Amino acid sequence: MSEEEAEGGTAGEPVEAKIYEARSDGARSDEARSDEAKPDAAGSAKAAAPAAQPGLEDVKAWTGYQLDEISGQGVAKVEGLFVDKESGEPAWVLAKLGRFGKIVPVSVRECAAAAGRVWVPHEREVIRNAPAVDPTMPLNREQEMQVLEYYGIPETVGRGAEIAERPEGATTAVAPA
Repeated sequence: MSEEEAEGGTAGEPVEAKIYEARSDGARSDEARSDEAKPDAAGSAKAAAPAAQPGLEDVKAWTGYQLDEISGQGVAKVEGLFVDKESGEPAWVLAKLGRFGKIVPVSVRECAAAAGRVWVPHEREVIRNAPAVDPTMPLNREQEMQVLEYYGIPETVGRGAEIAERPEGATTAVAPA
């Protein structure tokens, strides 16, 4: 029996593949999956919602986790975090380099955490050369923009977009209460 026949087709005919997606109620959806925006009831296309960011309690729990660079090598320990001054949402993970090393911020949006580890999409040297911050002092708009620029994050997306319109010199990130 050919592969096509085993999957329900006949030799020479293409086989239609369906992707089954889990729904929140545990049932399966057999609708064809597409990465393109789908029209809503009014006929306008909606883009997929952005991935949910970790909440404050989740990020607080990362304190003490190993921070791994892109290849999986440990490079620092999570020392704490800064939150947005206006919203209180996590903005930066503070990573301590070495036992007596400097503390550098890494955008929470670039982190993935599980099993006592936080992974970031940067190489060891990028993290080690990042601008240092004082975890006891809040960050102002210009300091955050400097860090964003260092990591190559434009001010038109993510954290940059959040703080771009705030006044020059404004405190934008603080230690959580």
